[in-house]
Amino acid sequence: VQLVESGGGLVQPGGSLRLSCTASGFTFSSDAMNWVRQAPGKGLEWVASISSTGSNTYHADSVKGRFTISRNNAKNTVYLEMTSLKSEDTGLYYCVKDCARGWSRCDYRGQGTQVTVSS
Repeated sequence: VQLVESGGGLVQPGGSLRLSCTASGFTFSSDAMNWVRQAPGKGLEWVASISSTGSNTYHADSVKGRFTISRNNAKNTVYLEMTSLKSEDTGLYYCVKDCARGWSRCDYRGQGTQVTVSS
């Protein structure tokens, strides 16, 4: 299993970014996928989840209305569209799967992509 995130960067408050996570090594269209993040000096925080077909999505209250998770099963890719970014959205964003034991103990996690929101 391999999860490779991309799309992070430095953005001003109020700006937007689109993160991507390309998966391989498993049947992507059969698995729910998730995004979590880790702010500097803090623990992992769940951000969003999407069902295997994409028909069901869930977002943390802290990002609801600003972030949107989606997926393209033909491309084995899950996305996180982030708008109206705030300084508190700064952190390392991870694509994760198989997290029955908790978000900090997911069986699979990518290397992460850094998002920095600063003027």
